[in-house]
Amino acid sequence: MSQVKAALHKIRDSVPGISSRKKAQLNDKLPDHRSPAESPVRGGDEKDVQQRLQSKEKLTDDISDSDSEHHDRSHPKDLNDFLRDNTDPPEIRKHYGKLPLMQSVPPSRADHERAEKWWHLRDMTPEKAGQEVVFRGRIHVIRQMSSKLAFIVFREGITTIQGVLRAKEGGVSENMVRFAEHMRPGTLVLAKGLLKQAEQRVKLTSIHDVEIELVDLHIETARTVPVPFSVYEAEQASKDHTISDRVRLSNRILDLRTPTSQGIFRVQSSVCRFFREYLDEQHFIEIHTPKLQGGATEGGSEVFKLNYFGRPAFLAQSPQLAKQMCIASDFQQVYEVGPVFRAENSNTPRHLTEYTGLDIEMVIDTHYHEAMHTIDACLKHVFKRLYEKNRAEIDILKHHFPHEDLIWHEETVRITFAEGARLLSESGWKNDDGSPQSEYEDLSTRAERELGRLVKEKYNTDYYILDKFPASARPFYTMPDAENSKLTNSFDFMIRGQEVLSGGQRIHDYQMLKTNIENSGMDPETLQEYLDGFAYVAPPHAGAGIGLERLVSLFLELGNLRYASLFPRDPRSFPQAPTSELRHPEDTTLTRKQGYLQPLENLVANYGDATNTSFMDERYRIWRDDKTGAAVAYTPVHGRAICAGNPLCDPRQYADVAAAFIAWLHEQKRLKPIWVLIGSPFEEVLGTRFGFRTFSASIEQRVDLERNVHLQVDKEVERKIRHAKNEGVDVTDYGNKIPDETKNAVDQRIKDWQSGRKGEQVHLSDITPWVDQSHRQYFVATDKDGKVHSMVVLAQLSIQHGVQIKWALDFPGATNGVIEMTVQEALKAAANAGNKEATFGGGAAPELKVGHHVGHAKAATLSKTYQSLAARFHVENKSGFRAKFNTWNDNTYMAYPAKGLGQKGIRAIVDFFREDDGSGAPV
Repeated sequence: MSQVKAALHKIRDSVPGISSRKKAQLNDKLPDHRSPAESPVRGGDEKDVQQRLQSKEKLTDDISDSDSEHHDRSHPKDLNDFLRDNTDPPEIRKHYGKLPLMQSVPPSRADHERAEKWWHLRDMTPEKAGQEVVFRGRIHVIRQMSSKLAFIVFREGITTIQGVLRAKEGGVSENMVRFAEHMRPGTLVLAKGLLKQAEQRVKLTSIHDVEIELVDLHIETARTVPVPFSVYEAEQASKDHTISDRVRLSNRILDLRTPTSQGIFRVQSSVCRFFREYLDEQHFIEIHTPKLQGGATEGGSEVFKLNYFGRPAFLAQSPQLAKQMCIASDFQQVYEVGPVFRAENSNTPRHLTEYTGLDIEMVIDTHYHEAMHTIDACLKHVFKRLYEKNRAEIDILKHHFPHEDLIWHEETVRITFAEGARLLSESGWKNDDGSPQSEYEDLSTRAERELGRLVKEKYNTDYYILDKFPASARPFYTMPDAENSKLTNSFDFMIRGQEVLSGGQRIHDYQMLKTNIENSGMDPETLQEYLDGFAYVAPPHAGAGIGLERLVSLFLELGNLRYASLFPRDPRSFPQAPTSELRHPEDTTLTRKQGYLQPLENLVANYGDATNTSFMDERYRIWRDDKTGAAVAYTPVHGRAICAGNPLCDPRQYADVAAAFIAWLHEQKRLKPIWVLIGSPFEEVLGTRFGFRTFSASIEQRVDLERNVHLQVDKEVERKIRHAKNEGVDVTDYGNKIPDETKNAVDQRIKDWQSGRKGEQVHLSDITPWVDQSHRQYFVATDKDGKVHSMVVLAQLSIQHGVQIKWALDFPGATNGVIEMTVQEALKAAANAGNKEATFGGGAAPELKVGHHVGHAKAATLSKTYQSLAARFHVENKSGFRAKFNTWNDNTYMAYPAKGLGQKGIRAIVDFFREDDGSGAPV
């Protein structure tokens, strides 16, 4: 077939008067007759993949290099096809294309001397107009204006500049302009052009007055995998179209490329530089303290404990003890910039389990306010220098994080904790329990913010000091107030209503310190090295600890501390790897045997949830991945591929398998995917890695067999079950082998049941109870006369999900209560077999839940459509029956690409679920 296409190319190229642009358009319209074996994408329809594996792969455990290369080609090479097929002569082609991989091959001396100087985008100023520039940059966004003109925005760090690619005789060709269409945002290119004054001010770039007339454009590294968002999309996000914190932080490398993130970390870098700058001028010594401690630094339970060669040790909650030991060693004044660890199980925007601390400790002469004033002067120096040196970054950040410049006074406002408590009480403030703020109890976050508002109102400052904290809110090493033992010589610095620094005078008396350690419930022997410094005599001293991320976040009003952390660590970090326990270990998708495709039924038992048990139905087409053996079921409907359930593979392979399937679906079938009834882990992958829009209008209704909730039914259900038993109905567990006589009787009852159904129905699976019997368990309820009243079929799922009540059929004329009795017997058997969970399968959610990338307006439209369909198809009926067995609801999701739904997509989903042929659905 490929010869047919080649012949058509020759005929096309021989026709005079057709432009290269038109020829390229014709090329796109030529049918693609490549066989699945010729396609550069992975996978294919199940039969094709099976034949391919059997014919091409040897039955051996060894994988050749050529096989590895074939399996790794996950995406169509449209760019390569274009470069191969275009008709530009060599003298034009040399100005664009793909460069070989840069492997630091040393050039000859002559080549090195001829090498052109590469420019940074930031150096392209109006004064340099008229010069030829060679530069490396990322493709930020491309605007194709016509076949002869394209505007390309290049990005380097936070700098963007517009390039103009204009076709002209003897220079840039139309094919070179079209080449730009094939470059995805994020691609790294090497370009050459003439820097010139912009014809009009360029608004969408950071450089407005000059642009580059391009003459050379070569790809260094092309982006070939899908991304959930581009840097351009992230920077253009608005109230109506936002990219959620979860998506940004789950794709941190992409997010860090944005000028906004680049600006945040340039500001953060400056904070550390100016912090050091001030303290170095004051003759402080920078130290680097160990992060492994023999005891908890601050006391309490918020500490990471670890095994240190069979002995307990802890990650330092702060460098506090080491700082004080340095003071006892006569270092006089010290500071550190280093990591701090807090085992605080809090997922708020204000907390991290690892952050960077800016710590200070110094000898004091007569009063702890000496340290307070030094720290105050240091912070104000940082603020002033940031506005002097980082104004450009701060102004960029205000686009996405609107805020006013920080307000502070030459003489910093200082109030005592007691005065702050009185300010709150006088304003009518009450804590959550209705009580006024006590002068001897720490402030809640809400109280802290309210006090910040009151201080701003009274003193017109965003920055102030709260002094004389109560002893109950301070660690063991804090010096008590000489006149009131309930208070301490300690302070907090506040920015925009939140604490950013905590400090004060430390206890330097050995006996007092040891007593405080014991009173805190800690063992002094675990801190003996620390205590030795005070036994050997330490001078009076004070200090403070500042959270770098919190300081930056509050200074810039980021709202979420994680944006100020390069790779944030919180209690959700390092999720536990999914269990590798499988029912069929030999059929794992992590290591597919050569020449062998795992049976679909075994994949369902290894990795499946309820929806996957429908994969064997005739209505589904099965895509198989020739690299892993993974399976995806889809049904073509109205130009969409409705894909039901999660891919059948190890969850760690979701992203790779989804990318391969989407690429194949696009090239081979020209279909847009819409996934339905997928679980949260796969929804997270599609939303965060591929930028799919997701929402939930359905639930998986699960039963916790481990806690025997299926036996704790209400009295009405118990009454029904007793009635069925009293009527002489009995349930038989046939296992996975059911006699032919019983099969025939059940088949006839299924026909009776189907013929009695009325109205439009919604369904996912046909009733085919005898498919894949090795993974089924059959329960049939009959009376003394042999009449079949009901049947329940359990389908084996992954070990994680247990079993599905695949079908629960209550036949016409059945005794009241028989279906409840049969379901309960089936659940008992499942629990006795060691299954921890069972599911009834998909049901209607009480309301629509938004997932990724769905705005409020779209959510409202979808919700209205969902409620209409739910009423039309009576999908709530199933949920009511299942709730009798104490089910709990686990949301399942629908996911579709941008512009992949619309009215056509909604119609495809409705027609997919609509029952046209009289086939049934489980109860």
